[in-house]
Amino acid sequence: MRPTRLLFALVLALGFHSFSAAAPASKPNILVILADDLGWGELGCQGFTKQIPTPQIDSIAKNGVRFTQGYVSGPYCSPTRAGFMTGRYQTRFGHEFNPGPAEHAVENFGLPLEEKTIGNRLKEAGYATGWIGKSHLGYKPEFHPLKRGFDEFFGFLGGAHSYFDPKADAANPILRGTEVVDKLDYTTDAFGREAVDFIERHHSAPWFCYLSFNAVHSPMEATKKYEDRFPDVQDPRRKAFCGMLSAMDDAVGQVLAKLREHNLEDNTLIFFFSDNGGPTPSTTSGNGPLRGFKSSTWEGGIRVPFLMQWRGTLPAGRIEDRPVIQLDILPTALAAAGVEAQPDWRLDGVNLLPFLGRDDKISLPHETLFWRFGRQIALRQGDWKIVKGQGMPGVDEASRQEKVTTEGVELYNLKQDVGETKNLAASEPQKLKELTVAWETINAGMVDARWQSMRMKALRAAGKGKGKKKKAE
Repeated sequence: MRPTRLLFALVLALGFHSFSAAAPASKPNILVILADDLGWGELGCQGFTKQIPTPQIDSIAKNGVRFTQGYVSGPYCSPTRAGFMTGRYQTRFGHEFNPGPAEHAVENFGLPLEEKTIGNRLKEAGYATGWIGKSHLGYKPEFHPLKRGFDEFFGFLGGAHSYFDPKADAANPILRGTEVVDKLDYTTDAFGREAVDFIERHHSAPWFCYLSFNAVHSPMEATKKYEDRFPDVQDPRRKAFCGMLSAMDDAVGQVLAKLREHNLEDNTLIFFFSDNGGPTPSTTSGNGPLRGFKSSTWEGGIRVPFLMQWRGTLPAGRIEDRPVIQLDILPTALAAAGVEAQPDWRLDGVNLLPFLGRDDKISLPHETLFWRFGRQIALRQGDWKIVKGQGMPGVDEASRQEKVTTEGVELYNLKQDVGETKNLAASEPQKLKELTVAWETINAGMVDARWQSMRMKALRAAGKGKGKKKKAE
């Protein structure tokens, strides 16, 4: 056993809940792959459908750990990304909502500059840092990835983009660094190639690659090559979705092949997750048995595919049922890199490595997980969850109530009822009170949203009208 692996084994044997800053003699590379709007049930390794083969993404689960209860801290693109980037609940710094398209975004939209990113922290640790794909964390120059700890950037700053035309949105073009890209074949293919190229150029030293696909987010666009793989799918939207996911799987495969080419698999920590659940009004992305969808605090909006691989260090083929969240990626990556998290960073995520080295599976990475998204809320403790989600009274309607409350929350036991079909609030009043108090206590440490969602603006505007109803976009 190599000295690095031996020391890691000793750390786990002692039951430490942090990875010693001095542990890694050779810093592992870090690869974070983020899918966009991919539902919990779509990947082959999740076991709900085999319609779209995803062998390359599934190989991360085969060679590593698949978390059956992986979460994100927001049911929407930008909030989830802000949480991932910082390792902190985005509601701690007001990044609660999406901003809308670039031409309509609020003036102050962007990941607050006082928040350090995973790119900042790994760059300070000596890593080459590259960001490929979608940002959605600010349009102004000060929020550009090159100003947030990343050496290289190829992608776009907004929330969605044409897969074929780099200049389809003049306010949100495809960029290399800060320069507009003139030609593009297909974003998914291009982002995969860029990641391969980044690894090729930096393979001899520690690197961090954040590969943020816009697949399978709308617009629903796939090349004929990928759609032709699904001749039996007749629905045009589903056919396009199938092609888009298949293309992403191919791109992931190319990146993994580059790791193997340079014998980097044993020295690369890989994460794969989605920014929120599906479906959306555009996509057909499925959540299996989960209730809800993107933009909701039901399980279907916040529980996502979540995979992790570090060959030779983490167990292969492990199915992990303890809840984790995307906030854990930053502290886990830093621990692997030998960076000791400081208390004044006030991270909400935890280092997952010690938990994955245990056989007893008794201790939990998180006793409690928290969500707030406008008037929607949720909190999970153990198998229990309270939720106020889309479709419940007072959530979607415009009203004078500016502050979210726990009034009317429902209670579910996710171990017995993963589909959130049986509200136990009336039969379990003590448990309901316990979780409600916990949510209110945590929420007291959060701040108000820095900007409102476009939907809430529209609802409030409708509510101020002269008795007329106005449909929000």
